[in-house]
Amino acid sequence: MVTYIVRRLFTAVLILLGASFLVYQLTALSGDPLADLRTSNQPNKEELIQQRIELLDLNVPAPIRYFHWLGGAAKCLVPFAGQCDLGFSITGQPVTEALGRAMGMTILLVSAAAILAVLIGVSLGIVTALRQYSTLDYGVTFMAFLFFSLPVFWVAVLLKEYVAIGFNNFLREPQIPLSSIIIISVVSAAIWFICARGTVPVRLKAAGVGFVLAGGVLWLLSATSWLSSPGLGLPVIAVTGAGIAFGATLLTAGLKNRRALYSSLTMVAVGIVVYFPIQPLLAQATGLMVFLLAVATILVGLGVGYVMGGYDRRQNMSAAVITSFLTAGLVLLDRYMQAWPAYFNNDRVNGRPIATIGAETPNLEGDFWVHGLDTFTHLLLPTIALLLISLASYSRYSRSSMLEIMNMDYIRTARAKGLGERTVVMRHAFRNALIPIATIVAYDIGGLIGGAVITERVFAFAGMGQLFIQALEHVDPNPVMGVFLVTGILALVFNLIADLVYSALDPRVRVKA
Repeated sequence: MVTYIVRRLFTAVLILLGASFLVYQLTALSGDPLADLRTSNQPNKEELIQQRIELLDLNVPAPIRYFHWLGGAAKCLVPFAGQCDLGFSITGQPVTEALGRAMGMTILLVSAAAILAVLIGVSLGIVTALRQYSTLDYGVTFMAFLFFSLPVFWVAVLLKEYVAIGFNNFLREPQIPLSSIIIISVVSAAIWFICARGTVPVRLKAAGVGFVLAGGVLWLLSATSWLSSPGLGLPVIAVTGAGIAFGATLLTAGLKNRRALYSSLTMVAVGIVVYFPIQPLLAQATGLMVFLLAVATILVGLGVGYVMGGYDRRQNMSAAVITSFLTAGLVLLDRYMQAWPAYFNNDRVNGRPIATIGAETPNLEGDFWVHGLDTFTHLLLPTIALLLISLASYSRYSRSSMLEIMNMDYIRTARAKGLGERTVVMRHAFRNALIPIATIVAYDIGGLIGGAVITERVFAFAGMGQLFIQALEHVDPNPVMGVFLVTGILALVFNLIADLVYSALDPRVRVKA
């Protein structure tokens, strides 16, 4: 394994060197970096031209200039080789500084969208494969291709108009009209009808439940002005946590494994017990503190699952960890909701929390929770835009892969041996269905880090995509090479990760040196 990784890394370095040389030469030959100064009317035009020539080393041929750049870039990759030097941009700014800021923006923008797209898309693909040719399958397929065919800039404009401007106007007096309650309830009933299984009368009953449930929740939210001062509270956390416990146990171990179920319910009980004592600590929260609390939550879940014992401690531990992590997420969500009035009424927000541009509100004052809400409200619209566009590919690929696996001989053999459907799907089919998805996920994540150019432009995110496009427009090779260096390394690394994931998912795959 080590020999294989070293060999792949060596090959990756050669590929990166060859590709970077070509990109540098193509960028350098794509235009004149002095064009704007040559047409300038400034009296010191010649001095400005000479300064830019010296800054970008333009008096040196492009092939030799590349090796000068490579010498500085090597310091970024080799520890203790010296200060990282990727040159200067055409404006005189160090590329490392511009790249660091752009990387932060891009990672902030695409990370949530990528994770949600993978989780939701793969889940939808698996569910629709298990219910092939059902109303749910046709509905998900239609919606997936609809969103995939929509231009991202058009989706972004619609989100700005209705989710940002319209919703902000609604929040001034958050009273839900009766007509809206009825329309949303009808939509909920239709979704419940599509998702339900069984005969038409059974599905109609499910639709009725969906109609009443949606209407009741919306009426309650409007009557209590919940949107002005939201919160979950201990009862909602307890009920939702119990549902999470049953769901996590069902997926990881099956409800017949009582020890796994008791492990999950124990973690819900722990979350309820510590809810009030932990509130003063959360009032002084920092990012590091939240991270350490998350680690502690996972360790406690592992410990509870192990102590429960039984014939399969691993199932107990898996169910307990999932339940504890999601229950802790509910507690954090409740704490964010408690900070909503302070954020909503902040002078810089001025009662319009859903942002349309940028990554943060300038000069915003507040604690950890207020700044967290500010980040969330700025990322909401671009995340939804990227998520809708990405769902189709993940759901279609996972559906196709799952259908192929479910028709394999070993799946029929597992069923013939008397294994339950949950065991057949989760232990035998699901894992192997993820093998082709690994390549797509690795490729997409590596590519997304390069920047979502259109989304960044619409929502005014100064990310890597914008940096790359602006550098190309001004024939500025150093920022282009900085973006290429990051995206190229990530693409090669994620491809290597995909190959290693193959061997972890499929025991038939053997990595040989």
